Amino acid sequence: MTFVRTLAVAAFALAALPASAQEVTLKVHHFWPPGAMPPSTLLVPWCDKIAKESNNRMKCQIYPAMQLGGTPPQLIDQARDGIADIVFTLPGYTAGRFPLMEVFELPFISSYAEATSQAAWEYYEKYARREFPGIKMLAVNVHDNGYVHSREKQIRTMADFKGLKMRAPTRQTNKLLATLGATPVAMPLPALADALSKGVVDGYLLPWEVIPSIKAHELTKFHSDTDPKTRALYTAVFTLAMNQAKYDGLPADLKRVIDANSGAPLARAFGKQWDASAPPARKLATDRGNTFYVIPSSELAVWEKATSKLDDEWAKDVTAKGHDGKALLQAALDLIKKYEAAR
Repeated sequence: MTFVRTLAVAAFALAALPASAQEVTLKVHHFWPPGAMPPSTLLVPWCDKIAKESNNRMKCQIYPAMQLGGTPPQLIDQARDGIADIVFTLPGYTAGRFPLMEVFELPFISSYAEATSQAAWEYYEKYARREFPGIKMLAVNVHDNGYVHSREKQIRTMADFKGLKMRAPTRQTNKLLATLGATPVAMPLPALADALSKGVVDGYLLPWEVIPSIKAHELTKFHSDTDPKTRALYTAVFTLAMNQAKYDGLPADLKRVIDANSGAPLARAFGKQWDASAPPARKLATDRGNTFYVIPSSELAVWEKATSKLDDEWAKDVTAKGHDGKALLQAALDLIKKYEAAR
């Protein structure tokens, strides 16, 4: 009886602890290997910062490489359903499910990640919140400029895509590849290295930062950059997404820590870091003696003209879902220019 009473007293004492004394461990799930740029230079420092600002009462337990189970396209639902407290993922992995945010994945829309990430966050707040029920969004950002990488053939012109099986991460980038003449092969990033080594794909679209994490620069010989005076061939949208109920259940002071480390400033910081990540990653491919080619603006104008129909298709698609597609496309373009001008 004494033992039972002791347990009861302990339980009561624990329940009576003031909210400000609670300690919280956040389960954070993502698909990258732990050494990749996004988890190592974006996510881990973010977790360290919220730990410091909460006096170590709120910490992250990070699960890389899908260690909590499931597949990368399921991450956003894991956050919504509380399987994970926070996920770092691409909405575009679930093709067509978040069409409003896809606008930033259209061809030739972004110049650099910092400005486009700021634009993407403001656009999310104004137009796309309702696409993510059950989610407390911490950041929306895009990666640095995406380029073309291939195993056995240098891509110099649009005609060079013909007959190639190419991987891209999202619905819009797969449409881009099909328009350029390639056969798109949809797959999450973790599957790419194996697909390259087995010849399942001939190449892929990726930004530089992620390539070393899966050693893709060792599996592809040719890299086709785009003229830096033009807009990027493509970019992709990322979200750092938190379970809304988990956030709602935090003590007020820990909510303030989350709030102080999310939103527009975090989106900008993530985008800026993504821009900075490209040169060192590209150097690894240079050091291996891989072959590089810069596609000139004159050739890219051909690509841009061929893919311009994707803008119209996106606008028509979201209009059919009850939105003003043309107005949303223009809003995204205007926001990107706004933040580019403020640089």
